[in-house]
Amino acid sequence: MTDVFDFREGSSALLVSIPHDGRELAPGQAERMTDAGRALPDTDWHVRDLYAFAEELEASVIMANYSRYVVDLNRPPSDESLYEDQLATGLCPTRAFAGQDIYLEDESVSPEERESRIRSYWRPYHDKISGTLKQIRDEFGYALLWDAHSIPSEVPLLFDGVLPDLNIGTNNGQSCAVEITAAVSAAAEASPYSSVTNGRFPGGYITRNHGAPRDGVHAVQLELAQQNYMDEKNLGYDAGRALGLAGTIKSMLQAYEIAARRGT
Repeated sequence: MTDVFDFREGSSALLVSIPHDGRELAPGQAERMTDAGRALPDTDWHVRDLYAFAEELEASVIMANYSRYVVDLNRPPSDESLYEDQLATGLCPTRAFAGQDIYLEDESVSPEERESRIRSYWRPYHDKISGTLKQIRDEFGYALLWDAHSIPSEVPLLFDGVLPDLNIGTNNGQSCAVEITAAVSAAAEASPYSSVTNGRFPGGYITRNHGAPRDGVHAVQLELAQQNYMDEKNLGYDAGRALGLAGTIKSMLQAYEIAARRGT
């Protein structure tokens, strides 16, 4: 069995989480899936590659190896919806963002299988985040979590029109101090990319669950429009486009760290 996640320990106050770039499936899962499901269309393609610069920032990085179609690490274990009046694909998705069935007819994920996936894949990832943030806060007096995501620039079932390039989420101000969020947003606004804070993507479960600014733990989600670093049709990584975007994200992370240090 593949490790649930890869982890690289850094020496700064920053932890970068990459929960949706995994491609592995659970044992016995693939043969129950449709061709559309096995294509894993809702993967956050190439986010690992895009964030390779995180090592330069001495950040710790946790990267999931299993697909969100096994279990979605950015959803609560209760499977309650995070976004009111909007499509929810669920903890163990059965339909893709575009509406295709992930499983063959008469196949589904039983309650027992869901609990097994939570125990085997979901819990270890979140336990590692919690433990790492505690270690960081014990050392620095504060900790910074950055949850890294991407999505096609147009997904009609999820949102209207074309998504802004940089979508910053802090659970509407509840997962990160206001002045720190302002510094991150300012860095985005100074870039050549369009940006919004707490718009369509205000942050999923990882941001909401682990962010506790009153306790010195700040959490920010960044949802990227994939057209800025890859070919959305052919799913290929575009190193040229990615270079500029990575530079902007690096500036946002540096602003994140500077603002947090000033606030302590």
